Amino acid sequence: MASRTEVLRYLSGLDYPAEKDAVVRQAEREGAPPDVLRALRALPPVDYANDAEVARSAAIEAASEISTAQRARQAKTRRPQRVAQHLRSI
Repeated sequence: MASRTEVLRYLSGLDYPAEKDAVVRQAEREGAPPDVLRALRALPPVDYANDAEVARSAAIEAASEISTAQRARQAKTRRPQRVAQHLRSI
């Protein structure tokens, strides 16, 4: 699975707003690997205002720069989400 950094590396020369086809074409021109192209081809067919929107919509690994051990530590230290008393009965 492609990472956010990897996907955005191949879109640096893209002018926004851009539609899905333009995003894919730019990545192809830049020589993106198959996993990046697969993620971009899976994008919804809308206009994207910037690379952050592309990254949010693409099927990419959210935080690939974080190791598995770091994710495990984060999960252990994460506090449970609190719910306001008036929302508990919903």
